[in-house]
Amino acid sequence: MNTLPAATHAKWDDGFAVVRDVFLHLIKAMIAPLIFASIVQGFAGTGDMKKAQRIGWKSLLYFEIVTTLALFVGLLVVNVVKPGAGVVLQMDQAQSTAALAKPQTLAEIIVHAFPVSLMDAMAKNDVLQIVAFAVIFAMAVIAAGDAGKPVLDFCGSLTQVMFKFAGIIMKFAPFGVGAAIAVTVGHQGLGSLITLAKLVFTLYGALVIFVVGVFGLVIWIAKVPLKPFVKAVREPFTLAFATANSEAALPKAFENMEKVGVPRGIVGFVLPAGYSFNLDGSTLHLAVASVFVAQAAETTTGIHFSIDQQITMMLMLMLTSKGVAAVPRASFVVLVAALESFKLPLAGAFLILGVDALLDMARTSVNVMGNCLASVVVARWEGEFDDQKAAAFAAEKNGDA
Repeated sequence: MNTLPAATHAKWDDGFAVVRDVFLHLIKAMIAPLIFASIVQGFAGTGDMKKAQRIGWKSLLYFEIVTTLALFVGLLVVNVVKPGAGVVLQMDQAQSTAALAKPQTLAEIIVHAFPVSLMDAMAKNDVLQIVAFAVIFAMAVIAAGDAGKPVLDFCGSLTQVMFKFAGIIMKFAPFGVGAAIAVTVGHQGLGSLITLAKLVFTLYGALVIFVVGVFGLVIWIAKVPLKPFVKAVREPFTLAFATANSEAALPKAFENMEKVGVPRGIVGFVLPAGYSFNLDGSTLHLAVASVFVAQAAETTTGIHFSIDQQITMMLMLMLTSKGVAAVPRASFVVLVAALESFKLPLAGAFLILGVDALLDMARTSVNVMGNCLASVVVARWEGEFDDQKAAAFAAEKNGDA
């Protein structure tokens, strides 16, 4: 069977990459104005600073509980399945790349959250900085009284315009998503997939258990209407899975969560904040990946990595996985840092990198689903979730109408 010449393959690959990148660039271009305008309009529109503070602490408390459960599920599944058992590492592979491992400390996360320049934060699409500035700005709009009303009206109009902008871009979604999948498949060889198939299936299985077990329990406790929620989250989830980019799903998640009955002020805060503090899929992936490397290291060196050491590593990951959304290939950076701290071979991280595209699709889509669910939970907790709106959304023939 004939295959395409290398030059022709490269041209097709470049063509698909252009389509994918143009789509993602247009998506990213709307992130900063959409987040800023939504938060300001949502918070300042209530005229209540105490409510804004209440939403903030409830969101952070929920984030911490769920991400801790994600670590627990990942740790449990990887110890039962043992995907790293029998895997032999090349110990001299890429050890010099430890310098890449620079996740932020707690103090650095706090300082980083407050921008020196709003324009710089928007240019970098630094979600955490935009959220912090927008919340304080919204408080200033409330304090300004009548003088702040024109600003509030402008943010309301800007939010509506950005939703229309998103609607235009989403007409090109099939082409952008198709190109993204083509590039991923073109770069992903079967050899590494076969070698690491057990790891891939372990992560996907753990994520399924987490979604069904933990998210299912949250949905039951918070009385989240299942059919409307599934309908609302379906498209953002699919976009995140296909593109392995959570930003690509954010505009649609904003729009659908508001349609399903979550007030704009809650959506505007919870979804962006969750991109830094509620990365359930990425957190679970870190638990599975780090213990996978420990298991492979035991096969290679004979040194056992105890449960106590694993729990200590999980506690470290709880801190270092926060606030890394703006770091390129954030999960890889945090994983390398954890392996360095516990004297585990970095070769394991680079082995995982061979199937990272497949892992990234799964963890990113679960991140998006988790943040959508968080917005519903906080709205329910505040007593502001609109069940009638959710029922009407579920009854629509097309949830995007």
